[in-house]
Amino acid sequence: MRLRDLLENADYECIQGTVDAEVSAVIYDSRKVVPGCLFICIEGAKYDGHEYAAEAVEKGAGVLLVSRVSEEIRQKDVTVIRVDDTRYAMAFISAAWFGHPAEKLRVIGITGTKGKTTTTYLVKSILENAGFRVGLIGTIEVIIGDTHIHAENTTPESYLLQEYFARMAEAGLDAVVMEVSSQALKLHRSQGFVFDYGIFTNLEPDHIGADEHADFEEYMACKGLLFRQCRIGIVNGDDVHTEALTQGHTCELETYGTGENCMLRAENMELVQNSGELGVTFRVCGLMDFHAHMPAPGRFSVYNALCAIAVCRHFRIRVGDIQEALRGAHVKGRIERVKISDKFTLLIDYAHNAMALESLLSTLKEYRPGRLVCVFGCGGNRSRQRRYEMGEVSGRLADFTIITSDNPRFEEPQDIMADIREGIGRTEGKYTEICDRREAIAYAISHAREGDLIVLAGKGHEDYQEIRGKKYPMDERVIIRELQESGLTHI
Repeated sequence: MRLRDLLENADYECIQGTVDAEVSAVIYDSRKVVPGCLFICIEGAKYDGHEYAAEAVEKGAGVLLVSRVSEEIRQKDVTVIRVDDTRYAMAFISAAWFGHPAEKLRVIGITGTKGKTTTTYLVKSILENAGFRVGLIGTIEVIIGDTHIHAENTTPESYLLQEYFARMAEAGLDAVVMEVSSQALKLHRSQGFVFDYGIFTNLEPDHIGADEHADFEEYMACKGLLFRQCRIGIVNGDDVHTEALTQGHTCELETYGTGENCMLRAENMELVQNSGELGVTFRVCGLMDFHAHMPAPGRFSVYNALCAIAVCRHFRIRVGDIQEALRGAHVKGRIERVKISDKFTLLIDYAHNAMALESLLSTLKEYRPGRLVCVFGCGGNRSRQRRYEMGEVSGRLADFTIITSDNPRFEEPQDIMADIREGIGRTEGKYTEICDRREAIAYAISHAREGDLIVLAGKGHEDYQEIRGKKYPMDERVIIRELQESGLTHI
Protein backbone atom coordinates (compact mmCIF):
# COMPACT_ATOMS: atom_id res chain seq x y z
CA MET A 1 0.00 0.00 0.00
CA ARG A 2 1.25 3.49 -0.78
CA LEU A 3 2.42 5.55 2.20
CA ARG A 4 0.50 8.60 1.02
CA ASP A 5 -2.76 6.63 1.26
CA LEU A 6 -1.96 5.41 4.77
CA LEU A 7 -1.41 9.01 5.88
CA GLU A 8 -4.58 10.41 4.30
CA ASN A 9 -6.21 11.30 7.65
CA ALA A 10 -3.05 12.14 9.60
CA ASP A 11 -1.31 15.48 10.12
CA TYR A 12 2.34 14.86 9.29
CA GLU A 13 5.61 16.23 7.96
CA CYS A 14 7.81 14.26 5.57
CA ILE A 15 11.33 14.87 6.94
CA GLN A 16 13.13 12.82 4.31
CA GLY A 17 12.29 10.33 1.59
CA THR A 18 8.95 10.27 -0.21
CA VAL A 19 5.30 9.67 0.72
CA ASP A 20 4.95 7.74 -2.54
CA ALA A 21 6.93 4.86 -1.01
CA GLU A 22 5.27 1.45 -0.98
CA VAL A 23 4.66 -0.06 2.45
CA SER A 24 4.72 -3.83 2.90
CA ALA A 25 3.41 -3.91 6.48
CA VAL A 26 2.57 -1.69 9.45
CA ILE A 27 4.67 -2.63 12.50
CA TYR A 28 4.98 -1.14 16.00
CA ASP A 29 7.00 -3.95 17.62
CA SER A 30 10.69 -3.82 16.63
CA ARG A 31 10.93 -7.62 16.96
CA LYS A 32 8.47 -8.03 14.08
CA VAL A 33 10.08 -5.69 11.54
CA VAL A 34 10.03 -6.96 7.94
CA PRO A 35 11.62 -5.48 4.79
CA GLY A 36 9.72 -2.52 3.38
CA CYS A 37 7.53 -2.02 6.43
CA LEU A 38 6.40 1.18 8.13
CA PHE A 39 7.81 1.08 11.66
CA ILE A 40 5.90 3.21 14.17
CA CYS A 41 7.96 4.43 17.12
CA ILE A 42 5.61 4.17 20.08
CA GLU A 43 6.46 5.77 23.41
CA GLY A 44 5.28 3.43 26.18
CA ALA A 45 5.51 3.37 29.96
CA LYS A 46 8.57 1.10 29.87
CA TYR A 47 9.91 1.21 26.31
CA ASP A 48 10.33 3.88 23.65
CA GLY A 49 10.22 2.72 20.04
CA HIS A 50 12.46 5.61 19.01
CA GLU A 51 15.34 3.78 20.69
CA TYR A 52 14.86 0.91 18.23
CA ALA A 53 14.46 3.03 15.09
CA ALA A 54 18.00 2.51 13.82
CA GLU A 55 17.74 -1.22 14.46
CA ALA A 56 14.45 -1.31 12.54
CA VAL A 57 16.14 0.35 9.54
CA GLU A 58 18.95 -2.21 9.68
CA LYS A 59 16.30 -4.95 9.54
CA GLY A 60 14.82 -3.42 6.41
CA ALA A 61 12.14 -0.97 7.52
CA GLY A 62 11.43 1.40 4.64
CA VAL A 63 9.55 4.08 6.58
CA LEU A 64 9.81 5.41 10.13
CA LEU A 65 6.95 7.21 11.86
CA VAL A 66 8.41 9.34 14.66
CA SER A 67 7.59 12.22 16.98
CA ARG A 68 11.25 13.26 17.17
CA VAL A 69 14.15 12.79 14.75
CA SER A 70 17.66 11.88 15.84
CA GLU A 71 20.80 12.78 13.89
CA GLU A 72 21.51 9.06 13.50
CA ILE A 73 18.22 8.54 11.68
CA ARG A 74 18.81 11.53 9.39
CA GLN A 75 21.87 9.72 8.08
CA LYS A 76 19.92 6.58 7.18
CA ASP A 77 18.49 5.79 3.77
CA VAL A 78 14.89 5.67 4.98
CA THR A 79 11.72 7.71 4.63
CA VAL A 80 10.97 9.56 7.87
CA ILE A 81 7.52 10.90 8.75
CA ARG A 82 7.15 13.12 11.80
CA VAL A 83 3.89 13.53 13.70
CA ASP A 84 3.04 15.13 17.04
CA ASP A 85 1.85 11.84 18.59
CA THR A 86 2.75 8.50 17.04
CA ARG A 87 0.02 6.62 18.94
CA TYR A 88 -2.63 8.99 17.66
CA ALA A 89 -1.36 8.74 14.09
CA MET A 90 -1.12 4.94 14.34
CA ALA A 91 -4.87 4.70 14.93
CA PHE A 92 -5.63 6.46 11.62
CA ILE A 93 -2.88 4.61 9.75
CA SER A 94 -4.20 1.27 11.04
CA ALA A 95 -7.75 2.11 9.95
CA ALA A 96 -6.49 2.94 6.46
CA TRP A 97 -4.29 -0.18 6.31
CA PHE A 98 -7.30 -2.43 6.94
CA GLY A 99 -9.61 -0.50 4.62
CA HIS A 100 -11.65 1.33 7.28
CA PRO A 101 -13.56 -1.77 8.43
CA ALA A 102 -15.52 0.09 11.15
CA GLU A 103 -17.51 1.72 8.37
CA LYS A 104 -18.87 -1.74 7.49
CA LEU A 105 -20.13 -2.38 11.04
CA ARG A 106 -22.37 -0.67 13.56
CA VAL A 107 -19.92 0.01 16.39
CA ILE A 108 -21.07 0.28 20.01
CA GLY A 109 -18.53 1.51 22.58
CA ILE A 110 -19.18 1.25 26.32
CA THR A 111 -17.16 3.15 28.93
CA GLY A 112 -17.54 3.63 32.68
CA THR A 113 -16.08 2.39 35.96
CA LYS A 114 -18.42 -0.55 36.47
CA GLY A 115 -20.81 -2.52 34.28
CA LYS A 116 -18.91 -2.42 30.98
CA THR A 117 -18.36 -6.16 30.68
CA THR A 118 -21.85 -7.20 31.74
CA THR A 119 -23.50 -4.64 29.49
CA THR A 120 -21.51 -5.70 26.42
CA TYR A 121 -22.71 -9.27 26.84
CA LEU A 122 -26.29 -8.13 27.43
CA VAL A 123 -26.24 -6.05 24.23
CA LYS A 124 -24.75 -8.96 22.29
CA SER A 125 -27.36 -11.35 23.70
CA ILE A 126 -30.31 -9.11 22.86
CA LEU A 127 -29.13 -8.33 19.34
CA GLU A 128 -28.33 -11.95 18.53
CA ASN A 129 -31.68 -13.05 19.93
CA ALA A 130 -33.20 -10.76 17.30
CA GLY A 131 -31.12 -12.23 14.47
CA PHE A 132 -28.15 -9.85 14.26
CA ARG A 133 -24.61 -11.20 14.02
CA VAL A 134 -22.52 -9.44 16.65
CA GLY A 135 -18.83 -9.37 17.53
CA LEU A 136 -17.51 -8.49 20.99
CA ILE A 137 -14.27 -6.94 22.27
CA GLY A 138 -13.74 -6.72 26.00
CA THR A 139 -12.00 -7.58 29.24
CA ILE A 140 -12.68 -11.31 29.06
CA GLU A 141 -12.36 -12.10 25.36
CA VAL A 142 -12.78 -11.12 21.75
CA ILE A 143 -15.58 -12.95 19.92
CA ILE A 144 -15.67 -13.13 16.12
CA GLY A 145 -18.37 -15.56 15.04
CA ASP A 146 -17.47 -18.90 16.62
CA THR A 147 -13.91 -17.78 17.36
CA HIS A 148 -13.05 -16.78 20.94
CA ILE A 149 -9.73 -15.02 21.56
CA HIS A 150 -8.33 -14.42 25.04
CA ALA A 151 -8.10 -10.68 25.77
CA GLU A 152 -4.84 -9.14 26.97
CA ASN A 153 -6.30 -5.65 27.44
CA THR A 154 -9.85 -4.38 27.92
CA THR A 155 -9.40 -2.39 24.70
CA PRO A 156 -6.62 -3.60 22.37
CA GLU A 157 -4.00 -1.42 20.70
CA SER A 158 -5.41 0.50 17.71
CA TYR A 159 -3.73 -1.71 15.08
CA LEU A 160 -5.10 -4.91 16.65
CA LEU A 161 -8.51 -3.30 17.11
CA GLN A 162 -8.69 -2.48 13.41
CA GLU A 163 -7.56 -6.01 12.58
CA TYR A 164 -10.43 -7.40 14.68
CA PHE A 165 -12.87 -5.04 12.95
CA ALA A 166 -11.61 -6.26 9.56
CA ARG A 167 -12.04 -9.92 10.56
CA MET A 168 -15.57 -9.17 11.78
CA ALA A 169 -16.50 -7.42 8.55
CA GLU A 170 -15.05 -10.29 6.50
CA ALA A 171 -17.08 -12.75 8.60
CA GLY A 172 -20.25 -10.89 7.67
CA LEU A 173 -21.05 -9.54 11.13
CA ASP A 174 -23.54 -6.71 11.44
CA ALA A 175 -22.25 -4.99 14.56
CA VAL A 176 -19.60 -5.03 17.27
CA VAL A 177 -20.01 -4.11 20.93
CA MET A 178 -16.83 -3.25 22.80
CA GLU A 179 -15.54 -2.03 26.13
CA VAL A 180 -13.67 1.25 25.93
CA SER A 181 -11.31 1.78 28.85
CA SER A 182 -10.11 5.16 30.07
CA GLN A 183 -6.55 4.08 29.23
CA ALA A 184 -7.62 3.27 25.66
CA LEU A 185 -9.12 6.72 25.28
CA LYS A 186 -6.08 8.35 26.85
CA LEU A 187 -3.70 6.44 24.53
CA HIS A 188 -5.86 6.94 21.40
CA ARG A 189 -6.47 3.21 20.83
CA SER A 190 -10.04 3.95 19.80
CA GLN A 191 -9.24 6.72 17.34
CA GLY A 192 -9.36 6.34 13.55
CA PHE A 193 -13.13 5.80 13.33
CA VAL A 194 -16.42 7.08 14.76
CA PHE A 195 -18.57 5.01 17.11
CA ASP A 196 -22.21 4.77 16.10
CA TYR A 197 -23.15 4.63 19.77
CA GLY A 198 -21.09 5.74 22.77
CA ILE A 199 -22.32 4.49 26.15
CA PHE A 200 -21.58 5.70 29.70
CA THR A 201 -22.43 3.45 32.65
CA ASN A 202 -21.16 5.24 35.79
CA LEU A 203 -18.06 6.86 37.28
CA GLU A 204 -16.24 6.39 40.56
CA PRO A 205 -12.56 6.96 41.51
CA ASP A 206 -10.46 4.14 40.06
CA HIS A 207 -7.32 3.56 37.98
CA ILE A 208 -5.60 6.52 39.59
CA GLY A 209 -1.88 6.17 40.16
CA ALA A 210 1.43 5.45 38.44
CA ASP A 211 1.08 4.49 34.75
CA GLU A 212 -2.68 5.13 34.89
CA HIS A 213 -4.32 8.50 35.62
CA ALA A 214 -2.84 11.36 37.61
CA ASP A 215 -6.11 12.16 39.38
CA PHE A 216 -9.87 11.77 39.18
CA GLU A 217 -10.25 14.80 36.92
CA GLU A 218 -7.98 13.25 34.31
CA TYR A 219 -9.79 9.91 34.64
CA MET A 220 -13.14 11.60 34.03
CA ALA A 221 -11.81 13.71 31.16
CA CYS A 222 -10.50 10.60 29.39
CA LYS A 223 -13.86 8.85 29.76
CA GLY A 224 -15.55 11.91 28.30
CA LEU A 225 -13.49 11.73 25.10
CA LEU A 226 -15.82 8.99 23.86
CA PHE A 227 -18.61 11.55 23.44
CA ARG A 228 -16.53 13.53 20.99
CA GLN A 229 -16.06 10.40 18.91
CA CYS A 230 -19.57 8.99 18.55
CA ARG A 231 -22.77 9.83 16.70
CA ILE A 232 -25.23 9.04 19.49
CA GLY A 233 -24.33 9.12 23.18
CA ILE A 234 -26.38 7.08 25.66
CA VAL A 235 -25.56 8.07 29.23
CA ASN A 236 -26.57 7.32 32.81
CA GLY A 237 -28.80 10.24 33.72
CA ASP A 238 -28.57 9.42 37.44
CA ASP A 239 -24.79 9.61 37.75
CA VAL A 240 -23.62 12.82 39.41
CA HIS A 241 -20.67 13.08 37.01
CA THR A 242 -22.64 12.77 33.75
CA GLU A 243 -22.98 16.51 33.09
CA ALA A 244 -19.27 17.21 33.63
CA LEU A 245 -18.18 14.10 31.76
CA THR A 246 -20.20 14.96 28.64
CA GLN A 247 -19.19 18.64 28.60
CA GLY A 248 -18.07 19.54 25.09
CA HIS A 249 -19.77 16.51 23.54
CA THR A 250 -20.30 16.52 19.78
CA CYS A 251 -22.96 13.80 19.68
CA GLU A 252 -26.70 13.59 20.19
CA LEU A 253 -27.35 12.60 23.84
CA GLU A 254 -29.94 10.25 25.35
CA THR A 255 -30.33 9.39 29.04
CA TYR A 256 -31.37 6.30 30.95
CA GLY A 257 -31.80 5.69 34.68
CA THR A 258 -34.40 5.79 37.44
CA GLY A 259 -34.81 9.56 37.71
CA GLU A 260 -37.98 11.13 36.35
CA ASN A 261 -36.00 13.24 33.86
CA CYS A 262 -34.36 10.20 32.25
CA MET A 263 -35.60 9.44 28.75
CA LEU A 264 -35.61 5.66 29.36
CA ARG A 265 -36.48 4.75 32.95
CA ALA A 266 -36.77 1.78 35.27
CA GLU A 267 -39.60 1.85 37.78
CA ASN A 268 -41.19 -0.48 40.35
CA MET A 269 -38.04 -2.53 41.04
CA GLU A 270 -38.62 -5.71 43.06
CA LEU A 271 -36.08 -8.27 44.30
CA VAL A 272 -36.69 -11.89 43.29
CA GLN A 273 -35.37 -14.91 45.18
CA ASN A 274 -36.35 -18.46 44.33
CA SER A 275 -34.65 -21.81 43.69
CA GLY A 276 -31.29 -20.30 44.49
CA GLU A 277 -31.74 -17.47 41.96
CA LEU A 278 -31.19 -13.89 43.00
CA GLY A 279 -32.87 -11.60 40.51
CA VAL A 280 -34.83 -8.39 40.04
CA THR A 281 -37.88 -7.29 38.09
CA PHE A 282 -38.79 -3.77 36.95
CA ARG A 283 -40.91 -1.77 34.57
CA VAL A 284 -39.28 -0.05 31.57
CA CYS A 285 -40.89 3.36 30.97
CA GLY A 286 -40.38 6.44 28.82
CA LEU A 287 -39.02 5.69 25.35
CA MET A 288 -40.26 2.09 25.76
CA ASP A 289 -42.89 0.44 27.94
CA PHE A 290 -42.71 -3.18 29.12
CA HIS A 291 -41.97 -5.46 32.09
CA ALA A 292 -38.43 -6.87 32.45
CA HIS A 293 -36.77 -9.57 34.56
CA MET A 294 -33.04 -10.02 35.19
CA PRO A 295 -31.62 -13.23 36.74
CA ALA A 296 -28.94 -11.15 38.49
CA PRO A 297 -29.32 -9.31 41.78
CA GLY A 298 -29.67 -5.69 42.69
CA ARG A 299 -29.98 -2.17 41.47
CA PHE A 300 -26.78 -2.24 39.38
CA SER A 301 -28.23 -5.16 37.38
CA VAL A 302 -31.19 -2.93 36.55
CA TYR A 303 -28.83 -0.22 35.30
CA ASN A 304 -26.91 -2.72 33.16
CA ALA A 305 -30.12 -4.05 31.66
CA LEU A 306 -31.59 -0.58 31.11
CA CYS A 307 -28.38 0.54 29.40
CA ALA A 308 -28.49 -2.48 27.06
CA ILE A 309 -32.15 -1.83 26.29
CA ALA A 310 -31.37 1.82 25.46
CA VAL A 311 -28.77 0.67 22.93
CA CYS A 312 -30.87 -2.07 21.34
CA ARG A 313 -33.84 0.27 20.94
CA HIS A 314 -31.91 1.82 18.05
CA PHE A 315 -31.85 -1.56 16.31
CA ARG A 316 -35.67 -1.72 16.49
CA ILE A 317 -35.64 -4.97 18.49
CA ARG A 318 -38.99 -6.52 19.39
CA VAL A 319 -39.91 -6.27 23.06
CA GLY A 320 -40.33 -10.04 23.26
CA ASP A 321 -36.78 -10.58 22.01
CA ILE A 322 -35.43 -8.16 24.61
CA GLN A 323 -37.35 -9.83 27.43
CA GLU A 324 -36.24 -13.30 26.39
CA ALA A 325 -32.58 -12.29 26.08
CA LEU A 326 -32.57 -10.62 29.52
CA ARG A 327 -34.13 -13.66 31.18
CA GLY A 328 -31.35 -15.88 29.85
CA ALA A 329 -28.50 -13.45 30.49
CA HIS A 330 -25.39 -14.82 32.22
CA VAL A 331 -21.86 -13.39 32.16
CA LYS A 332 -18.84 -15.40 33.27
CA GLY A 333 -17.42 -14.09 36.52
CA ARG A 334 -20.04 -11.39 36.98
CA ILE A 335 -22.35 -12.44 39.84
CA GLU A 336 -22.10 -15.92 38.34
CA ARG A 337 -23.99 -18.60 40.25
CA VAL A 338 -22.37 -22.03 40.55
CA LYS A 339 -24.97 -24.60 41.58
CA ILE A 340 -23.63 -26.84 44.33
CA SER A 341 -26.50 -27.15 46.81
CA ASP A 342 -30.16 -26.23 47.24
CA LYS A 343 -29.41 -25.19 50.82
CA PHE A 344 -27.05 -22.30 50.09
CA THR A 345 -26.04 -20.09 47.18
CA LEU A 346 -22.50 -19.82 45.78
CA LEU A 347 -21.49 -16.91 43.54
CA ILE A 348 -18.30 -15.92 41.68
CA ASP A 349 -17.67 -12.24 41.00
CA TYR A 350 -14.82 -10.09 39.70
CA ALA A 351 -15.14 -7.42 42.44
CA HIS A 352 -11.47 -6.60 43.01
CA ASN A 353 -11.53 -3.16 44.59
CA ALA A 354 -13.35 -1.59 47.53
CA MET A 355 -16.11 0.17 45.63
CA ALA A 356 -16.98 -2.92 43.58
CA LEU A 357 -16.93 -5.12 46.67
CA GLU A 358 -19.10 -2.69 48.63
CA SER A 359 -21.61 -2.50 45.80
CA LEU A 360 -21.70 -6.30 45.53
CA LEU A 361 -22.01 -7.07 49.25
CA SER A 362 -24.55 -4.30 49.85
CA THR A 363 -26.69 -5.70 47.05
CA LEU A 364 -26.46 -9.27 48.33
CA LYS A 365 -27.40 -8.22 51.87
CA GLU A 366 -30.70 -6.92 50.53
CA TYR A 367 -31.68 -10.56 49.88
CA ARG A 368 -31.36 -11.25 53.63
CA PRO A 369 -29.21 -14.40 53.52
CA GLY A 370 -28.71 -16.54 56.63
CA ARG A 371 -25.08 -15.44 56.50
CA LEU A 372 -23.16 -13.49 53.88
CA VAL A 373 -19.74 -15.11 53.54
CA CYS A 374 -17.02 -13.37 51.52
CA VAL A 375 -13.90 -15.17 50.27
CA PHE A 376 -11.31 -12.83 48.79
CA GLY A 377 -7.69 -11.75 48.52
CA CYS A 378 -5.87 -8.84 46.88
CA GLY A 379 -3.33 -8.60 44.09
CA GLY A 380 0.36 -8.13 44.79
CA ASN A 381 2.41 -5.18 43.54
CA ARG A 382 -0.66 -2.98 43.72
CA SER A 383 -1.76 -0.28 46.14
CA ARG A 384 -1.72 -1.41 49.78
CA GLN A 385 -4.54 1.07 50.40
CA ARG A 386 -6.81 -1.10 48.28
CA ARG A 387 -6.20 -4.00 50.68
CA TYR A 388 -7.06 -1.98 53.77
CA GLU A 389 -10.21 -0.66 52.10
CA MET A 390 -11.39 -4.06 50.85
CA GLY A 391 -10.76 -5.59 54.27
CA GLU A 392 -12.78 -2.85 55.92
CA VAL A 393 -15.65 -3.24 53.45
CA SER A 394 -15.85 -7.01 53.94
CA GLY A 395 -15.51 -6.72 57.71
CA ARG A 396 -18.35 -4.23 57.79
CA LEU A 397 -20.77 -5.89 55.36
CA ALA A 398 -20.07 -9.64 55.40
CA ASP A 399 -21.06 -11.83 58.35
CA PHE A 400 -17.89 -13.84 57.87
CA THR A 401 -14.77 -13.24 55.78
CA ILE A 402 -12.23 -15.80 54.60
CA ILE A 403 -9.01 -13.97 53.74
CA THR A 404 -7.04 -15.83 51.07
CA SER A 405 -4.62 -15.30 48.20
CA ASP A 406 -5.41 -13.72 44.82
CA ASN A 407 -2.57 -12.89 42.41
CA PRO A 408 0.38 -12.30 44.76
CA ARG A 409 2.71 -11.59 41.83
CA PHE A 410 6.10 -10.74 43.36
CA GLU A 411 4.87 -10.22 46.92
CA GLU A 412 4.47 -12.74 49.70
CA PRO A 413 0.80 -13.79 50.05
CA GLN A 414 0.99 -13.61 53.84
CA ASP A 415 2.09 -9.95 53.65
CA ILE A 416 -0.89 -9.10 51.47
CA MET A 417 -3.23 -10.98 53.78
CA ALA A 418 -1.81 -9.07 56.76
CA ASP A 419 -2.82 -5.79 55.10
CA ILE A 420 -6.34 -7.09 54.52
CA ARG A 421 -6.47 -8.22 58.15
CA GLU A 422 -5.53 -4.71 59.23
CA GLY A 423 -8.50 -3.35 57.30
CA ILE A 424 -10.90 -5.87 58.82
CA GLY A 425 -9.47 -5.01 62.22
CA ARG A 426 -11.04 -1.56 61.89
CA THR A 427 -14.45 -3.27 62.08
CA GLU A 428 -16.07 -5.88 64.28
CA GLY A 429 -16.20 -8.38 61.41
CA LYS A 430 -15.44 -12.05 62.01
CA TYR A 431 -12.85 -13.71 59.80
CA THR A 432 -10.36 -16.50 59.29
CA GLU A 433 -7.23 -16.74 57.12
CA ILE A 434 -6.50 -19.56 54.68
CA CYS A 435 -3.66 -18.74 52.30
CA ASP A 436 -4.30 -21.47 49.72
CA ARG A 437 -7.30 -20.32 47.68
CA ARG A 438 -8.45 -23.87 46.90
CA GLU A 439 -8.45 -24.70 50.62
CA ALA A 440 -10.28 -21.46 51.36
CA ILE A 441 -13.03 -22.38 48.90
CA ALA A 442 -13.23 -25.89 50.33
CA TYR A 443 -13.56 -24.43 53.83
CA ALA A 444 -16.36 -22.08 52.75
CA ILE A 445 -18.32 -24.91 51.16
CA SER A 446 -17.78 -27.48 53.90
CA HIS A 447 -18.80 -25.00 56.61
CA ALA A 448 -21.81 -23.57 54.76
CA ARG A 449 -25.08 -23.31 56.64
CA GLU A 450 -28.55 -23.47 55.23
CA GLY A 451 -29.54 -20.09 53.80
CA ASP A 452 -25.95 -18.89 53.45
CA LEU A 453 -24.85 -16.79 50.51
CA ILE A 454 -21.16 -17.35 49.70
CA VAL A 455 -19.35 -15.07 47.26
CA LEU A 456 -15.88 -15.77 45.87
CA ALA A 457 -14.67 -12.28 45.00
CA GLY A 458 -11.77 -10.93 43.00
CA LYS A 459 -11.02 -13.55 40.35
CA GLY A 460 -14.23 -13.61 38.35
CA HIS A 461 -13.48 -14.74 34.81
CA GLU A 462 -9.75 -15.20 35.46
CA ASP A 463 -8.57 -18.80 35.13
CA TYR A 464 -5.06 -18.36 36.51
CA GLN A 465 -3.07 -17.28 39.54
CA GLU A 466 0.00 -15.12 38.96
CA ILE A 467 2.98 -15.96 41.18
CA ARG A 468 6.53 -14.68 40.68
CA GLY A 469 5.93 -13.67 37.07
CA LYS A 470 4.28 -16.93 36.04
CA LYS A 471 0.60 -17.66 35.54
CA TYR A 472 -0.57 -21.00 36.95
CA PRO A 473 -3.93 -22.52 35.92
CA MET A 474 -6.58 -21.83 38.55
CA ASP A 475 -10.26 -21.64 37.65
CA GLU A 476 -12.64 -21.42 40.60
CA ARG A 477 -15.30 -23.32 38.66
CA VAL A 478 -12.88 -26.19 38.12
CA ILE A 479 -11.90 -26.13 41.80
CA ILE A 480 -15.56 -26.34 42.84
CA ARG A 481 -16.24 -29.21 40.44
CA GLU A 482 -13.19 -31.11 41.68
CA LEU A 483 -14.25 -30.59 45.27
CA GLN A 484 -17.67 -31.98 44.44
CA GLU A 485 -16.15 -34.97 42.65
CA SER A 486 -13.93 -35.64 45.65
CA GLY A 487 -17.03 -36.02 47.81
CA LEU A 488 -16.84 -32.72 49.67
CA THR A 489 -20.22 -31.84 51.16
CA HIS A 490 -21.17 -29.01 53.44
CA ILE A 491 -21.70 -29.65 57.14
